Amino acid sequence: MNSTSQNHAPTASSQDVGGSGSNQQNTDSVDQQDGTNINDTVFDEDGDEVVGSKRATRSSAWQHFIKFKLNDEVKARCKHCSKVLGADSKNGTKHLLAHYQRCLHKPYPDIRQSILVQEKKKLDGTTTHVSNYTFNADTSRKDLAEMIIVHEYPLLIVEHHGFRKFVGGLQPLFKVPCRNTIKDDIKRIYDYERDKTMSLLAKTKSRIAVTTDMWTSNHQKKGFMAMTTHFVDQNWNLQSRIMRFIYVPCPHTSDVLADILYATLCDWNLDRKVSTLTVDNCTTNDAIIRILLEKLPLKSLMMNGDLFHMRCCAHILNLIVQDGLSLIKFEIERIRESVAFRSASPKREQNFVTAVEQLGIPYSKKLILDCKTRWNSTFLMLSVAISYKEVFDRVKTRDSKYTCFPTEKDWELASEICERLQLFYEVTVMFSGSKYPTANVFFPLICEIGYSLREWTKSPIEEIKMMADQMVSKFKKYWSVIHGVMGMAAVLDPRYKLKFVELLFPVLYGEEKAKIEFQNLEAFVQTLFQEYVSSFYGGSVPGSSSFGSSISSGHCVGFKKLLLDIASITRDDDESGGMSDLDNYLKEKLLPKDMELDLLAWWKTNGIKYPTLQRIAIDILAIHVSTVASESAFSTSGRLVSPHRSRLHPKTLEALMCAQSWLLNEIRATCSEETEAYCRSVEFDYDVEEENTKESGTTSLDDFV
Repeated sequence: MNSTSQNHAPTASSQDVGGSGSNQQNTDSVDQQDGTNINDTVFDEDGDEVVGSKRATRSSAWQHFIKFKLNDEVKARCKHCSKVLGADSKNGTKHLLAHYQRCLHKPYPDIRQSILVQEKKKLDGTTTHVSNYTFNADTSRKDLAEMIIVHEYPLLIVEHHGFRKFVGGLQPLFKVPCRNTIKDDIKRIYDYERDKTMSLLAKTKSRIAVTTDMWTSNHQKKGFMAMTTHFVDQNWNLQSRIMRFIYVPCPHTSDVLADILYATLCDWNLDRKVSTLTVDNCTTNDAIIRILLEKLPLKSLMMNGDLFHMRCCAHILNLIVQDGLSLIKFEIERIRESVAFRSASPKREQNFVTAVEQLGIPYSKKLILDCKTRWNSTFLMLSVAISYKEVFDRVKTRDSKYTCFPTEKDWELASEICERLQLFYEVTVMFSGSKYPTANVFFPLICEIGYSLREWTKSPIEEIKMMADQMVSKFKKYWSVIHGVMGMAAVLDPRYKLKFVELLFPVLYGEEKAKIEFQNLEAFVQTLFQEYVSSFYGGSVPGSSSFGSSISSGHCVGFKKLLLDIASITRDDDESGGMSDLDNYLKEKLLPKDMELDLLAWWKTNGIKYPTLQRIAIDILAIHVSTVASESAFSTSGRLVSPHRSRLHPKTLEALMCAQSWLLNEIRATCSEETEAYCRSVEFDYDVEEENTKESGTTSLDDFV
């Protein structure tokens, strides 16, 4: 209590109530002496005799000074700074009071604590002790920096008059830092959270999947690369952590981007733990993959790097649908022009709303104009416009300027397109969700898309059939061979396994090719399984030091050979007939297809029966098949680099971006279901009405890829 009173602001009552140490005891003795007649000699902490008095002291100065004799002279020592002043009675105490007023170590009354104590006395009439509140300026500065990071406030807020006035009213002792000081605080938080994230990834025993994408700021005209890691933690929860949001100077060639990616992997010590790299589909990214495979140690990669390249499924899906829509762009152009016409001015929009009300149609969704390069925005535009078909027919007779109204055939075609694209839209929403699903869900979805496209080719509508032929061609180009990760993830689902996959393959390939592709998948599963078996007996866990690294290489080789021999003998003598984890797992019955299953929780519980498959599951199920995780950072960066904040330094922008992601992960990890809405409000700003509108179907075009 004594040490606290010198650094912080205790109340007057806390100063008089107890303490610790000899200094406090002497202070209490002097205070009692000042108020009572005592004749005992008292010595202070320096051994000087404290002057007693038979007369009660009346000056308030003696609440802050100790009177003692030094060389037969009466002196007064300040209780707060220990300065010694003269204390002869003929000189009075005016100089003592003046010193107290300018003393730098004097205590300040803690308003909060005083109020708490007074309220307690008012309620029950007792003097029950209330826990002390201690103001800490450093903690408050850290809280201020975190607030700016998480809520995306401008750095200049600390210099706003209104903010300083508000903080001064809350805590007059808090000195609001300037913009440069708070920027330094933000960078310290970034460094601290970065070290924590690196430590978390270092402790993770599974492989780390990485997604990356590029973004160009509209206001700064600078390119940034976002890199995000994905892994399953020790509690078998799927985790994502952003690594870098780094400024990349031009030119953005494959060599430049590959060097930055490789340097980041090495800096974070992930070059021997990375499992896959998920990127968009373009020739530059293909070249980046080739360069990285030349630099990374292939022995540390799954299947010697054959699985390293993951193409973004959301991007491929967008290419497939865009190819189909390009064939009917003229058929839907009149609907697009009609939506643009009705939304061109507030008066036209109001006339449209009036017509909706007159026809008794619920106006729950606002007309939205699509972005031609995003098929999902076209889908949303058509689906909303179709619900107001009668309204468009009504207003065309009352507005002579409205000449681009759609025909009945246009509406029928738009209705057919929306009905068939609903599946693609739902899959895109799943790819683009904030809670990314595990990799096992994508294989059935791709099969469903392939099956739907085959059905489209049988449509009697010529336009739909043309679309289907074009989309099937693009589908076969990218998904004619299922990526090994998707196939293995489906096998790891106890509702599917190899048997279910075998029955689905004809949907993708037809009866003849399905047999060949299934045999390839079987061989891949066996090869990957044996690789993990070998790494368990003959190698180290990815990212960890090998067993016996301090022993000479000759002894290591000999001991590893001994382990392999023992394992071989054990398998030969096994009563189960040499059946592996994989054989035992595939032999068991499938779980019901319609049951809800948390696959990570299932492998956490049942993986003890299949230890090798469990190690495969923790690596495979963490892999993301889309780059949405990295692209979601661009929404935040777009808000940070607004027209009014376009002069942020790239390093400051990276600190704000990454620190916000890391802090929000900590908030979500500690919040309950009841406070989940608060976590959402941290990232998005809308009121109740806007949230309900969003849920009813009016979706922002930037919400999806």
